Amino acid sequence: MIKRAGTLAALTLALAAFGQAKEIKVGLAVANLQADFFNQVKDAVTSEAKKAGIEVLIGDAKNDAATQVSQVQDFITNGINVLIYIPAGATAASVPVQLAKDAKIPVICVDRFPPDLPGDTFIASDSVASTKILGEWVIKQTGGKGNIAVIHGQMGTTPEVDRTKGWGLAMAKAPNMKEVATNSADWDADKALTVAQDMLQKDPNITVFFGQCDTMAISAARAAKAAHLNHKVLTVGFDGDAAALKQLKNGEFDATMTQRAQEMGRLAFKEALEAAGGKSLPKETLFPAALTTKDNVDQYIAKHP
Repeated sequence: MIKRAGTLAALTLALAAFGQAKEIKVGLAVANLQADFFNQVKDAVTSEAKKAGIEVLIGDAKNDAATQVSQVQDFITNGINVLIYIPAGATAASVPVQLAKDAKIPVICVDRFPPDLPGDTFIASDSVASTKILGEWVIKQTGGKGNIAVIHGQMGTTPEVDRTKGWGLAMAKAPNMKEVATNSADWDADKALTVAQDMLQKDPNITVFFGQCDTMAISAARAAKAAHLNHKVLTVGFDGDAAALKQLKNGEFDATMTQRAQEMGRLAFKEALEAAGGKSLPKETLFPAALTTKDNVDQYIAKHP
């Protein structure tokens, strides 16, 4: 069930409240466009905007907070009416929100938000509940016994914090699941490979890898395979990226949580119009992610939610 406070008005009402669609200009500030998840959100936003005849300015921060601040400043100079914002990191994440607020521009935060200045609404996966489900699946697969290595995303970002919390909630119920290694790879596949290799060198008895995004999980699985261990290493991720789903089908790792990236993008655009029309927005909308294994991955490959 999608967790949401408040109701969503029809798109036509949002347009009517604001005036002519051509008068609306949306800024979309994205953490990076190298990640499939962010591209899915971007594609959904631009697709809806094209249908409505609305201009969208897009900024790819390439994971650099200073770049993102500059891009949002340019958006404001170019006359955006609303900002859809995916922070590039925890550092300085509140600055673009403050810039927009100073210019009286509503802010729709997607996937991540600065806790000290969260914007007008927040749209994301319910990462706490979803990661708990993933952890419970791992416990079931391992019989409640294992040596766990966790590869974190960029520390302090909303998904990293929430996925860590959800994983911890699941593992608290399994005292024989022991976390023996933990480190951050900043959502980066190459860094994750090095981190996983180091973990396995220090402790070759690792039996479970949790990479907090799919690309990091796949890197961990490759490190485990290259280590030629004499035991199975269960590897799980999070995101359900299009490429990762195909790799999951091919057995390169064991499970993920598929996010509703397209739905998030469509909702972000719809709420952007509502906010531009002066409507108040719900504090947050959280989408459940779907536990995905080889048994059910085909449906998500055929149509990504």
